[in-house]
Amino acid sequence: MSAPQATRNPWVWIPSLYFAQGIPYVVVMTVSVIMYKRLGISNTDIALYTSWLYLPWVIKPLWSPLIELFRTKRFWIVTMQLIIGASLAAVALTIPLPSFFQYTIAVFWLMAFSSSTHDIAADGFYMLGLAQHQQAAFVGVRSTFYRVAMITGQGILVVIAGQLESGLGGDLHLAWAITFGILAGLFLLFFIYHRFMLPYPATDATAVLEPGRSPLTEFFRVFALFFRKKGIVPIVAFLLFYRFAEAQLVKMVQPFLLDPRSSGGLGLTTSEVGIVYGTVGIIALTIGGLLGGYAVSRGGLKAWLWPMVLIIHLPDLVFVYLSQVQPENFILINAAVAVEQLGYGFGFTAYMLFMILTAEGEHKTAHYAICTGFMALGMMVPGMFSGWLQEAIGYQHFFLWIVLSTIPGFLVAALVKVPEGFGKKQ
Repeated sequence: MSAPQATRNPWVWIPSLYFAQGIPYVVVMTVSVIMYKRLGISNTDIALYTSWLYLPWVIKPLWSPLIELFRTKRFWIVTMQLIIGASLAAVALTIPLPSFFQYTIAVFWLMAFSSSTHDIAADGFYMLGLAQHQQAAFVGVRSTFYRVAMITGQGILVVIAGQLESGLGGDLHLAWAITFGILAGLFLLFFIYHRFMLPYPATDATAVLEPGRSPLTEFFRVFALFFRKKGIVPIVAFLLFYRFAEAQLVKMVQPFLLDPRSSGGLGLTTSEVGIVYGTVGIIALTIGGLLGGYAVSRGGLKAWLWPMVLIIHLPDLVFVYLSQVQPENFILINAAVAVEQLGYGFGFTAYMLFMILTAEGEHKTAHYAICTGFMALGMMVPGMFSGWLQEAIGYQHFFLWIVLSTIPGFLVAALVKVPEGFGKKQ
């Protein structure tokens, strides 16, 4: 029997790994919103409870050092994929029950903790399994397949759920149970594939503690080193507020598309939302991400930071137009959503690369996880009150508020420092 391969062609495992990373996140954060909306849950409850599901991503830095101190990143990846698959199956089994909301929320919590742990291991594995120039070269690839997962989750699968809703005579619970059963089968395949196809990098090993240091001491040292980084206050402010507007917007887009026109929405069907936001929108998001990665590789992050700040925020105006006019033209709605998502994909590149920049140095896996924890906190808190705010002031005023909410993103971008040439292909 041949020895395990220390390296493999990155194309063999990076696309599938980041596709697998994206699925549970999009299910917990987005597909759950659509499902609960279709099953009769209020906007206030949807936004509040699904925003709470961000918490595992917020606090994952608390256990990120454990991923370095115990077992390998490879072990954590395949184990979490198995648990996520089991969680998806559990959601499928609990949707038809009378108290489905409480049961599914509980299972989504387990899935969120498993997914956030998978993220820590996968991002660390990415940095260990690739040389530095490969990390920069494949940042667009990993983002693209993460977006493909979003298309699959909130696009294709939502369309399937919509078709099942119609084909099963309106049995919405059964339709969504079958949809989650399909996802569970998909994750079983991921587990099997990565169990055999992930490489075995020599650096993917349990961290070796220095003499006299206990795991607990090292645990706190990892955090201390992060918060001693130069310029840590503006760094944290950027991580928390760069997407302040988007954090609120993302929770209310699907309800806005689904709500009847009499309630200020656009009155689309489940399948139409799967096409508009889950397919056309995500394709535009992906193209924006690829263009952003290409732009930074040519000019560097410092040169592109302000253009990206503008391009991520200004397209939020399209939802002001959609809420004020409530157009019925399906192509126009698709085009408007595509413009917003294209801008978001392009501008979010700056955020991703800024996290990689911040994590450079010792304990990069744990420090990157801390960055993503702040990223999740920046999405969780604004998202929690977005549903209540929308129901209090209506969609028209809510989207005007979103435009005002872009101001913090401009302010924090003015505070951070980016080295000349960072991200530029040498």
